[in-house]
Amino acid sequence: MYYPYLRGKQFELLALREFADIYSDNCKVFPVVEPVKTSFNSMKIALKKLQSKEIPFAIILNPQCGDIINKTDLILAELEKELSVTEYWMPAFIITNNSKRIRKQIEKLDFANVMLICSESVDANDSDFIELISLPSVATILISGDNRSLKRKLDRMEKEVIRLDDQFKPQKKNVDYVGISEEKFTEEHKFYLEDGYSGFSDYTVLPKDFSEGGRLPYAVAIHLTYEKNEEEIWVRHFVSDTNDDNTNIQGKFGEAAEKAVAFFQKIGYSNSAIDELKRYYRDEQYPGLGILKKISIKNHLELINSTL
Repeated sequence: MYYPYLRGKQFELLALREFADIYSDNCKVFPVVEPVKTSFNSMKIALKKLQSKEIPFAIILNPQCGDIINKTDLILAELEKELSVTEYWMPAFIITNNSKRIRKQIEKLDFANVMLICSESVDANDSDFIELISLPSVATILISGDNRSLKRKLDRMEKEVIRLDDQFKPQKKNVDYVGISEEKFTEEHKFYLEDGYSGFSDYTVLPKDFSEGGRLPYAVAIHLTYEKNEEEIWVRHFVSDTNDDNTNIQGKFGEAAEKAVAFFQKIGYSNSAIDELKRYYRDEQYPGLGILKKISIKNHLELINSTL
């Protein structure tokens, strides 16, 4: 099972909705969503869609970035209706040095089947942390792939352990991807079971570090993953050519999209996300940077789902 870690922003949530519409009958994706906005409209629409398609998901109740950091009560109040059907969602908490507080919240709210996401600052030998992960209600735990001592501890407790990796290597500016045509992204889809994990997780084709977005870029970069061989998924960076200023974004999109369309035609692979990009390119229509991000995420979800 694949557990994509996504922030609850407009186009991330739109990617989930569109993915759910297509793959509800054969879904091997379990989204983990971290709310980051005070407006919950997009979140509510996305969660309703996931539930209507019977796709399970996790909601992080103590976000560590964005506008609602640690606002557990606010999230539960805003999403009360959407989370009333407990069959399809799992409460999740990010663990830093807050193990005692999270344990008390889990017990107070009487949660069952809880997910924990362990940050790199977690001390696996801390008594409060051990008490937390020993709770019968804690079922699933996401950990860094290189934390072998913690994995052994969790295996002895017979917990479901998910490997979480930060796979995307961001550049400071889009133009910095010029000259970096592609990079290896992951092979976890082939080896996570062999390595003793119940699933694997990453931040899709987005950086781990949260960002609100910036100013209009000088270059348009489209990041799309593909199956390079039977064991490896790589990410390819399609970048515009005329990158001296931030004018003519539509033209820059055309340059980047032309490369992407040609590449996927060459390797003979497509899905609904790639088809959408082809339509925008064919119609000479610039969809906006947000839609390009949605296409990149949806392509990755579709690709991973098809490999499992």
